[in-house]
This record gives sequence, structure tokens and C-alpha cells, in this order.
Amino acid sequence: MKYNELMRRGDFINKIFATDCIEGMDSLPKKSVDIVVTSPPYNIGVKYNDYSDNRSHSEYLDWMGRVAAAAKRILRDDGSFFLNVGDRPSDEFRAFEVALEFAKSFRLQNTIHWIKSFAAPERGVSIGHYKPVNSDRFLSGCHEYIFHFTKNMDVRMAKVNIGVPYGDKSNIGRYSDVDLRDRGNTWFIPYETVQEAKLHPASFPALLPTMCIKFHGYKKTTVVLDPFMGSGTTAIAAQELGCGYIGFELDPYYVSIAEKRLKTAPLLMRI
Repeated sequence: MKYNELMRRGDFINKIFATDCIEGMDSLPKKSVDIVVTSPPYNIGVKYNDYSDNRSHSEYLDWMGRVAAAAKRILRDDGSFFLNVGDRPSDEFRAFEVALEFAKSFRLQNTIHWIKSFAAPERGVSIGHYKPVNSDRFLSGCHEYIFHFTKNMDVRMAKVNIGVPYGDKSNIGRYSDVDLRDRGNTWFIPYETVQEAKLHPASFPALLPTMCIKFHGYKKTTVVLDPFMGSGTTAIAAQELGCGYIGFELDPYYVSIAEKRLKTAPLLMRI
């Protein structure tokens, strides 16, 4: 069934649509989404299958502003928008400029630092996201931002869902009645090791959207949207947690990959 017909019927939950994200969000009912987790193209020349990641800077920022405005309409008043943005060391303000475009529609409730560690389970190690020495001016970027936007900066979060157990159990009862501490805004999230070609050139690990959804809080009726769905990681995380999902992805090739992954890919997304 075609996209427009599904939208007319209101049949859009647990589906990924091959369409422009703004067009897709404009077709959704007002305040129909609880959580948005996404990572848009960074406009740094990434080689996608059928998308040019080389817009002019002003055009790109204007586009991000229009994405934010469209998302504000469909997000519930107590919803969360988690925006993962990276940059290059030589573009020192790029991520903040994108965040400022979103700030025209939202309030910035939390700034999370995703520390990109590298996991090698077969060796039993998790180390830094080290890269070859390729610049004598800039350090390699080993982290990215996850900007947490809400409509009024007053959304209560389920922090215990991603809490860290006490090392010293005698602190239980002294500071709280549960064996969990505030994780804070520094999230160490490893990349899974990949031995073959990547399914998508700019995918994030499944644990990232999982932690965002858990942090916001969720139930069976929760609807999670990724307007830049790519290879489907956000949808898979939502499905694993028992939530509904909606995805928009401009490239039908990546839609087909995402749909296959939703049917077959097992996940290791434990915190």
C-alpha cells in the first residue's frame, strides 16, 4: 500500500516510509509522537547511496530549522527530541549551530556527551575510539553530542531506567533506596565491531537510541519516530523495548535494509 493511502487511513505505526522527512512529519497527526531519536546528515561529505551531503552551510541550517518546526507539531507536549550531531574538529561550532536552529522551536533540556568507545568482546576489552594520526593541528573527535530538546524544558525523565549501580553498596539507603545512581550526561556507548562493509555509512550503535528511549520513559503505547531512519537502528531499538515506531527515509535502498533488519537482526542493547 502506498504512503499517501496509509497516511489517510492513519496506518503509520510500525512502518518505515520512503519519503522526505518534512513531508512525512507534515502528514502525521498533531502531537502523535512521544519520542524522537535521530541523527541527521552532518553535511560533511559523507558518501550516502543516493543523497548529496554537501549543501551550502546556510541551506543546511535552514533545512535543520524546518525539520525542527515540523517535529514540534507532531511531538507531544511531554515528549522528547534526542538529536545526535557530530562534526569535524576543524568545524568547531557546527554542532552548536545546528542546536541553535532547533532552539528556535524547542528548549534544550539536557546536553549529553556520547563518548565513542570501541568494544572488542572477543578480546574482553573496551578502549578509546582511537584513530590514525592524520592532522598536526587537531585532535581526533572521540565524542558526539546528543542534544535533548523538549517543548518547555519541564519534562520529567525516567533517570532510574539508565542508572548506574553503586560500587559501595553501603550507600544504598544513605542517598537513595535503590541501587542506582544518576548516570549523568556522559554516556560511554561502544561501537559494535564490524567485519564486513557497513550497511549504512553513518549509523549509530543500537544502545544509543535504547538509552534515549529508556531515559525518557516508555510503555507499550509509546511511539518513537526517527525522521532520518537510515538502516533502521532506532526502529529496532523501539521494537526491542515493545514500543511503536515510525520512520522516514528518503532512500528506498536503506528502507529495504531497515525492514530486513527489523525481521532478523538480534540486538545486544543492555546498559
